[in-house]
Amino acid sequence: MSSIFSRIYNGEIPGYFIARNEEFFAILDINPLTMGHVLVIPIVETDYLFDLDAEFLARYMAFTQKIAKAIKAVIDCKRVGVAVIGLEVPHAHIHLVPINHVGDINFEKAKLSPGESEIKNTCELIAQAFTSLD
Repeated sequence: MSSIFSRIYNGEIPGYFIARNEEFFAILDINPLTMGHVLVIPIVETDYLFDLDAEFLARYMAFTQKIAKAIKAVIDCKRVGVAVIGLEVPHAHIHLVPINHVGDINFEKAKLSPGESEIKNTCELIAQAFTSLD
């Protein structure tokens, strides 16, 4: 069975896409730690990030860096924090979380429950910033 991320990518489950190419995609987390929390995911289903070959991983990080710059361009934050946990979904993914304090990236804290209009607006702003970086 496909992972939840593959199902989102294939349109079986709705997702708020920031960007995608032939190897990777980025979606807004609908239960974010902070607004602008994005998941960056390789299309290929790999359970463990560091099982990816070095050249692929380098392209993945370059895509992720561009997403982080787009987040920083539109979300008021000191940094865009990075986390790779991978225990909850067996499909490698990187969390990009806008942070102002170290506690903002604590995955044990309660998640936000933004409304659909806030999610759509945030997604559109980050997607536009991503496109403008080309």
